[in-house]
Amino acid sequence: MKAINIILYYLVILPISLLPFPLLYLLSDALYVLFYYLLGYRKKIVLQNIRNSFPEKSAKEHNEICKKFYKHFCDLVVESIKIFSISEKEITKRFICNNPEVVNKYYKEQRSVIFVGGHYNNWEYLAVAIDALVKHKGVGIYKPLSNLYFNDKMIRTRSRYGLGLLSTKDVKHYFEKNTNLLNVYIFGIDQSPSNPTNAYWMKFLNQDTGVLFGAEKYAKEYNYPVVFGRINKIKRGHFSLDFFDITDSPNETAYGEITKKATLILEKDIQEIPEYWLWTHRRWKHKRPQDPK
Repeated sequence: MKAINIILYYLVILPISLLPFPLLYLLSDALYVLFYYLLGYRKKIVLQNIRNSFPEKSAKEHNEICKKFYKHFCDLVVESIKIFSISEKEITKRFICNNPEVVNKYYKEQRSVIFVGGHYNNWEYLAVAIDALVKHKGVGIYKPLSNLYFNDKMIRTRSRYGLGLLSTKDVKHYFEKNTNLLNVYIFGIDQSPSNPTNAYWMKFLNQDTGVLFGAEKYAKEYNYPVVFGRINKIKRGHFSLDFFDITDSPNETAYGEITKKATLILEKDIQEIPEYWLWTHRRWKHKRPQDPK
């Protein structure tokens, strides 16, 4: 199995990542035809998610969002492969921050920060660019891949330019042992929770939704300010990041207030330009439990 992984990486993934961007986007156009028209990759899930999220829209509008999403998704696929070889100079040109002062002010106050965001636009570029954008050290919270070879490649690639990666299994211990460091902890808030009884439940995109609660939990436990990061698509292959303060006093907020505020910002972004969100995942596979914790 490891031999297959090595062959796949060195004969397929790495050569593709070395292609110039114009050729990468030609490949993306070909993948769009393959994924959307020929294979119908997760098309039923995508359309069902879109229909449930926008019941007021027509079938024609649903299909239009779906097509635009697959075009964006195929760009995301080739852009994600590109990070295996992209230079630091190239990534800082293609991923910029409009207002780093929102986070940097907390560095001056000697406070770590909780950064929350969703799978909207290109979060992979964010991972390799974040350390050049803010004064804090970036630490990404991630769920390890089952494939150990590619899990190792993913860690090496994302951490090349300074990002630290922290497995979900190690978060509690890391926070306890590293309160002296000045980090910006990156939490994704739009994945489906593994345990729905530990989630915060609210309406999101017209559906009863369990939202991951870890970011709010650690913000309150360590009194870390919370910021939301919005990734904007400037043009094909170029992105910008905007920070928004959620709270600098997490212990003064009501239960769920931080989680709800951040999720509603993400929801508004999706409603404005829906094709940039990751519609392929089964976001609503859990039902609200009778007695959530």
